[in-house]
Amino acid sequence: MYRTDTCGDLRLSDAGREVTLAGWVQRLRKMGGMTFVDLRDRYGITQVVFNNEVDAELCDRANKLGREFVIQIIGTVAERSAKNANLPTGDIEIIAKDLKVLNSSLVPPFTIEDDTDGGDDLRMKYRYLDLRRAPVRSNLELRHRMTMEVRRYLDSKGFLEIETPMLVGSTPEGARDFVVPSRMNPGQFYALPQSPQTLKQLLMVSGMDRYFQIVKCFRDEDLRADRQPEFTQIDCEMSFVEQDDVIGLFEGMAKHLFKTIRGVELTEPFQCMPWADAMKYYGSDKPDLRFGMTFVELMDILKGYGFAVFENAAYIGGICAKGAATYTRKQLDQLTDFVKRPQIGAKGMVYARVEADGNVKSSVDKFYSQEVLQQMKEAFAAEPGDLILILSGDDVMKTRKQLCELRLEMGNQLGLRDKNKFACLWVVDFPMFEWSEEEQRLMAMHHPFTQPKQEDISKLDTNPAEVRADAYDMVINGVEVGGGSIRIHDSQLQAKMFEILGFTPEKAQEQFGFLMNAFKYGAPPHGGLAYGLDRWVSLFAGLDSIRDCIAFPKNNSGRDVMLDAPAALDQKQLDELQIALNLIEK
Repeated sequence: MYRTDTCGDLRLSDAGREVTLAGWVQRLRKMGGMTFVDLRDRYGITQVVFNNEVDAELCDRANKLGREFVIQIIGTVAERSAKNANLPTGDIEIIAKDLKVLNSSLVPPFTIEDDTDGGDDLRMKYRYLDLRRAPVRSNLELRHRMTMEVRRYLDSKGFLEIETPMLVGSTPEGARDFVVPSRMNPGQFYALPQSPQTLKQLLMVSGMDRYFQIVKCFRDEDLRADRQPEFTQIDCEMSFVEQDDVIGLFEGMAKHLFKTIRGVELTEPFQCMPWADAMKYYGSDKPDLRFGMTFVELMDILKGYGFAVFENAAYIGGICAKGAATYTRKQLDQLTDFVKRPQIGAKGMVYARVEADGNVKSSVDKFYSQEVLQQMKEAFAAEPGDLILILSGDDVMKTRKQLCELRLEMGNQLGLRDKNKFACLWVVDFPMFEWSEEEQRLMAMHHPFTQPKQEDISKLDTNPAEVRADAYDMVINGVEVGGGSIRIHDSQLQAKMFEILGFTPEKAQEQFGFLMNAFKYGAPPHGGLAYGLDRWVSLFAGLDSIRDCIAFPKNNSGRDVMLDAPAALDQKQLDELQIALNLIEK
C-alpha cells in the first residue's frame, strides 16, 4: 500500500495515528537538528518532520531530497506547535519513522508554486509540471464539477447523451475546417466537426426527442484569449419546441450551475435584448451589463456647427463616465491613443467635462456654445463630475464597435467589471444574414439551418437582408457563453435558404442532400443550443483566458509546444496517403 491517507486528509482528530503518505516534495527546510518537508499531492500539503536526534540516518536521507522528488513516508500524526492557519492540514504534522524515495526529479524549470516564476511559453512546454500547481489543478477540478452538474441537470430533464462521429464531411459555410486525409479513399478527406449541428438534427428526425453531448469541436480560426482550435461544447437539441421553450430550459440550467458551483442564487428572469438594441446601445452583440455607459447618439445635437469631423460623419455617439471628470489631459490623450490603435481604428476622440457649477468644458469649445453643450449634457443625464467621451465616423456599425471598445476600456479603468458580479442576458432576434465583403454575397450569421422568424419569411424573396432569425445567444459579463436557434425542418424552406446563400440546387444536394432528404420523412419542429464549456469554466474561475481551464491547450499560434505539434509527416506516411506537398513560399 503506497498510502493510507492523502496529503489533504489529516486533522487534529487523527493525532496518534500511524499513517503512510505519498506525494511530491514541495519544499524542504532545515532548522537546527530538524528537517521539515512539505509533502504535496492533488489533495493538499502535509508537513513531515525528521528529527536528527531521534534518527540521524533517516534525517540525513531526508536532507538529500530535492524539489519534486516522489516519496513515501511512514509516520505518526502529531499536533503542530507552530500551526499554519492557511492550510487545512495546518494543525498537524507527521513525525517521520521511515522514508522511501519512489523517484528522483531534475530541478524543475520553474517553481511549482501558486505564484510561479515561469512564463507562459515555458509553462506550456512543461504543462505536466504546470498542472501540479494548485490554481491550474483547481480549474480542472472546477471543470469536472461543472460537467457532472450538466449531466445531472440534463438527465433530470429527459435528455439522452449520444455520441456523434469525429470524422465527418467538410462544410462550406462558417469557419475553416481541419481536414483529415483518407488512406483508403485516396484524394478524399474527412473534416473534424465544427459542431455536431446536422447530426443532432438527424437525431431529432430519428425521434430521440432530447439529445445532449459534451463534445470536442474543431475550427481552424485565428486564436485569441477565449478561442482555441479545439474546444468543448455542451451540445443540446430538443424536439417540439419554440424559442421560449429552449430559452426557459437552458436559463434554468445556467441558474442551476450558478447555485451548485458558485453558490449564487439567481431568482430573476434573465434580461432579453433584441440584437438591434444591443448594437445601438452597446455596439456589441455580447454587451457587458455589469455597468452602464449606454451609447447616446448625438447627430441631431452636434451637427451643423462647422466642426468638419462631425459634419461629414454618418454617426456621432458617446458615453458618459460617472465621476471621471478628474481625468488629466495625459489620461485623455492616452484614451485617444487607445481608440486610434489599428485594431480599433478610430480617427480621434472628443471629450467634455461637466464642471462643478454645471457648465460643460469641451475639447471642441470653439465650435459649440454653452447652450448646445448643455443640450448634450442633458442627453446623457450627466451631472457635475462626469466625463463625456465622443466618437464619430462614416460607418455607423464600425463606429459603434469602436465606441464599444472605449466603453469596455473605461469600465476596466474605473473598476466596474467585477469578476464576482454577474450580469446575464439573452440576445435575440439576430439578423438571418450578413454581407461578406470577401465573398460579395450574403452569408448566414449563425448557420444555414436557422429558422427565419415566421413574420419575416415573406421577405426572403424581396429583402432577405431584413429577415430576422429565431436565434438566441446567452451572454454573461460580455462573454457569449452559448447560443442556438430554432431550426428549419421543412425541406423546401431549407432549399430556399441555400438558394439565397448562393448554392446551386446541385451543390446543395451534394453538400446537404442527406439532411434535406431526411426532412421529407416527417421531421419534427426542433431547436437547440450549445454552451461553450471552456468559457463557462473560465467565467466561474475568474480567468481572462480559457487556456488555464484546459488540460493541454494550444498557444496563440495554434501550436502544442509540449508535443511540438503540428509537425511534418515523413515521406512514407505521405506516400501511403498518396499526398504530394507543394508548399507555397510566403
